[in-house]
Amino acid sequence: MNARIHADHWLTAWNSHDLDAIMACYTDDVDFSASTVVTRWGRPDGCLHGKEELRRHFARGLELAPNLSLIEIALLTNPSGYALLYQRDNGNRVLDVVELDEHHLATRVRAYYENTQR
Repeated sequence: MNARIHADHWLTAWNSHDLDAIMACYTDDVDFSASTVVTRWGRPDGCLHGKEELRRHFARGLELAPNLSLIEIALLTNPSGYALLYQRDNGNRVLDVVELDEHHLATRVRAYYENTQR
């Protein structure tokens, strides 16, 4: 699976609101950072570690945005992963910088938001 395939699976999973399919895109020891971690969980560093924490975070995100949809704007790749710029249903643009492991699963993710996102 290359970056394009991974990004397509990830987008499809989110647009289907399929939490299991979303989580299948990540390693068990994923390192995730986003401002939404600060607002939802009060973690000043914005970091989550491991699939269990990330699953809780994404489940909460799906609860907060029952009409969530993502539209890809651009996919930029490099040998170790990709950066995906997309727009949410609420108009907020987001850039996810994703590092993939040797099994083509997301092992490190940094999410950047154009506007504050809960």
